[in-house]
Amino acid sequence: MAVEAEARATRLQREWWLRVLAVLVAPRAVFAALREEAREDVEARQEPLLAIVCLAGIAGVLASSSAGRLLDDPEIDGLLVAVWAFIAGGVYGFATYFVAGAAVYLGARGLGSLGTYRRARHLLGFAAVPLVLTLALWPVRLALHGGDTFRSGGSDSGAGGDVFTALTLAFAAWSLVLLAVGVKTVHGWSWGRSLAALGLVGAVLAAFAVLPTLF
Repeated sequence: MAVEAEARATRLQREWWLRVLAVLVAPRAVFAALREEAREDVEARQEPLLAIVCLAGIAGVLASSSAGRLLDDPEIDGLLVAVWAFIAGGVYGFATYFVAGAAVYLGARGLGSLGTYRRARHLLGFAAVPLVLTLALWPVRLALHGGDTFRSGGSDSGAGGDVFTALTLAFAAWSLVLLAVGVKTVHGWSWGRSLAALGLVGAVLAAFAVLPTLF
């Protein structure tokens, strides 16, 4: 029995790793699989989701305006930039995963969902896979602009930098589309109801952003 259980766990984990790529080409099948909330399935998702959240977080901080000024400080070198991206990316990724996951949960609840907060987080995680793909742009960007990528007014401040910004925004839009597909698929809703839920998600996130300014 123990051997069978271990084999099943290995198979499920392999399936969820494959779904990390499958969500880019067959998202409905992947999001439909999130309806299964048996303990073995949930555990099998953990490592793929951990990787997605960390990598998406790194992509997020690298795309921030703060990253574009790091080497303005002469005491910071390329190694420290890499360390900063890893640590800050991890913190940012997990903070976003739980806060934005709560927004997805509350937005769906507002439209009548009975789903769990955990499933909302998992849905958000798999929708973030296109953001991970933006990391593939960085070797090209660094080859073209080098350290100027992390300096104010560097060689990437013109049209070249705008191209990478546009591509990053395109991948972010792709993630938003996947989130909409995920909400629709997981809950079996119409497009109208799903988009209304996303509207509530935006409202919840706006409330999160405004709340600290009230105190």
